[in-house]
Amino acid sequence: MVESMKEEVEEVLETLRPMLMADGGNVELVDIDDGVVKLRLVGSCASCSSSTMTLKMGIEKALKKAVPMVRCIEAVE
Repeated sequence: MVESMKEEVEEVLETLRPMLMADGGNVELVDIDDGVVKLRLVGSCASCSSSTMTLKMGIEKALKKAVPMVRCIEAVE
Protein backbone atom coordinates (compact mmCIF):
# COMPACT_ATOMS: atom_id res chain seq x y z
CA MET A 1 0.00 0.00 0.00
CA VAL A 2 2.80 2.41 0.85
CA GLU A 3 4.49 1.79 -2.50
CA SER A 4 1.32 2.56 -4.43
CA MET A 5 0.84 5.74 -2.39
CA LYS A 6 4.44 6.76 -3.19
CA GLU A 7 3.74 6.18 -6.87
CA GLU A 8 0.59 8.31 -6.69
CA VAL A 9 2.43 11.11 -4.89
CA GLU A 10 5.26 10.98 -7.45
CA GLU A 11 2.73 11.24 -10.29
CA VAL A 12 1.27 14.40 -8.77
CA LEU A 13 4.73 15.85 -8.14
CA GLU A 14 5.61 15.20 -11.80
CA THR A 15 2.72 17.44 -12.85
CA LEU A 16 3.97 20.22 -10.54
CA ARG A 17 7.69 20.00 -11.35
CA PRO A 18 7.58 22.04 -14.61
CA MET A 19 6.32 25.07 -12.66
CA LEU A 20 9.03 24.67 -10.01
CA MET A 21 11.73 24.08 -12.62
CA ALA A 22 10.66 27.23 -14.48
CA ASP A 23 11.81 29.14 -11.38
CA GLY A 24 15.03 27.13 -11.06
CA GLY A 25 13.83 24.75 -8.37
CA ASN A 26 12.42 21.28 -7.82
CA VAL A 27 10.94 19.01 -5.17
CA GLU A 28 12.02 15.55 -4.00
CA LEU A 29 9.90 12.95 -2.22
CA VAL A 30 11.87 11.89 0.86
CA ASP A 31 9.40 9.63 2.70
CA ILE A 32 5.77 8.99 3.55
CA ASP A 33 4.94 8.14 7.14
CA ASP A 34 1.32 7.52 8.17
CA GLY A 35 -0.09 9.97 5.63
CA VAL A 36 2.59 12.60 6.24
CA VAL A 37 4.49 13.29 3.02
CA LYS A 38 8.04 14.49 3.61
CA LEU A 39 9.41 16.64 0.81
CA ARG A 40 12.69 18.42 0.16
CA LEU A 41 12.72 21.59 -1.88
CA VAL A 42 15.88 21.92 -3.98
CA GLY A 43 17.51 24.54 -6.18
CA SER A 44 16.13 28.05 -5.88
CA CYS A 45 13.01 26.67 -4.15
CA ALA A 46 15.11 25.75 -1.10
CA SER A 47 15.96 29.37 -0.32
CA CYS A 48 12.86 31.07 -1.69
CA SER A 49 10.88 33.22 0.74
CA SER A 50 7.66 31.88 -0.79
CA SER A 51 8.61 28.21 -0.31
CA THR A 52 6.24 27.70 2.63
CA MET A 53 3.38 29.08 0.56
CA THR A 54 4.40 26.89 -2.38
CA LEU A 55 4.37 23.82 -0.14
CA LYS A 56 1.09 24.49 1.65
CA MET A 57 -1.06 26.20 -0.95
CA GLY A 58 0.31 24.51 -4.05
CA ILE A 59 1.85 21.11 -3.42
CA GLU A 60 -0.14 20.07 -0.33
CA LYS A 61 -3.44 21.14 -1.88
CA ALA A 62 -2.72 19.20 -5.08
CA LEU A 63 -1.58 16.09 -3.20
CA LYS A 64 -4.58 16.03 -0.85
CA LYS A 65 -6.95 16.39 -3.80
CA ALA A 66 -5.34 13.61 -5.84
CA VAL A 67 -4.30 11.23 -3.02
CA PRO A 68 -6.92 11.16 -0.23
CA MET A 69 -4.59 9.27 2.15
CA VAL A 70 -2.27 12.31 2.36
CA ARG A 71 -2.84 14.04 5.71
CA CYS A 72 -0.25 16.79 5.39
CA ILE A 73 3.21 17.56 4.08
CA GLU A 74 6.42 18.46 5.88
CA ALA A 75 9.50 20.11 4.48
CA VAL A 76 12.75 18.39 5.40
CA GLU A 77 16.35 19.49 4.85
